[in-house]
Amino acid sequence: MNLRDRPRRLRTDGVRPLVSETRLDATDLIAPVFVDATTDERVPIETMPGHERVPVDEAVARVEEIRETGVEAVMLFGIPNAKDEYGSRAWAEDGVVQEATRRVKAETDTYVITDVCLCEYTSHGHCGLVEPEAEENPRLTVQNDETLDLLAKTAVSHADAGADMVAPSAMTDGMVRAIREGLDESGFSDVPIMSYAAKYESAFYGPFRDAADGAPAFGDRRHYQMDPANAREAMREVKLDVEEGADVLMVKPALPYLDIVRDVREAFDHPVAAYNVSGEYAMLHAAADKGWLNLEETAVESLLSIKRAGADLILTYFAEDVAESL
Repeated sequence: MNLRDRPRRLRTDGVRPLVSETRLDATDLIAPVFVDATTDERVPIETMPGHERVPVDEAVARVEEIRETGVEAVMLFGIPNAKDEYGSRAWAEDGVVQEATRRVKAETDTYVITDVCLCEYTSHGHCGLVEPEAEENPRLTVQNDETLDLLAKTAVSHADAGADMVAPSAMTDGMVRAIREGLDESGFSDVPIMSYAAKYESAFYGPFRDAADGAPAFGDRRHYQMDPANAREAMREVKLDVEEGADVLMVKPALPYLDIVRDVREAFDHPVAAYNVSGEYAMLHAAADKGWLNLEETAVESLLSIKRAGADLILTYFAEDVAESL
């Protein structure tokens, strides 16, 4: 055979890494940290092997463990010591995320991002104030405009505690504008917003709700999170967040929505983030426990696919393990 083009020439060990098109680095990764105000010791999360809820007193130690792997950024999630229908512990000065942020920023040089939502803090588990009779009427859901002020107050309280970036995830219309205005008016115009700009109502969130104790007490989130069938709608959502002042654009989940990651990357010049969510993490662990997959290899390949699709940043529960292997 007289083949001029032989792609295998560039697959030998010496040249293969030189022509690799996609690079994964520890600095691409953000590690989630769950801080629990209701416990004095670390509590393993059964549906997310290798992860724990940590008490506030352990927040710095947990972040330092992450930093040792080369990961430089964390996302803080909080489990409060009390809940009410408004989620008022979300913006409390002595709230769990606020206190953890102060300690982590005082004792480390970690880049701290905070999740801005109310689902972990409300007694009903929804991401904002619910409409009257929502528990009895499945057509009712979160009150959009009334929730915006609470999200803005929460974001400002995080910035006041020292958060480097805030990440609103409630999928309420206008949340980026409300938070941007709140931050600017409070003197935090330099704090960027990483918006969960395209967040789908996904079945892949299950283990996270165990981790953050944020499952809805009734109903679901289909009235404010996106329909998994929709792609064009995602672009509309992202465009609105850009116009409202989002600095980084998040797609959640990652693996089932790589087409959305690619679409956002091609349409916008902003940094693009993708959330490799708890279900994506748990299913690889479950298959590896059965001996069906190699956990380390599939984890790295999964994150490479997210990076290849166009994500600049990846929020992932594999952050530590993958960073150590790179």
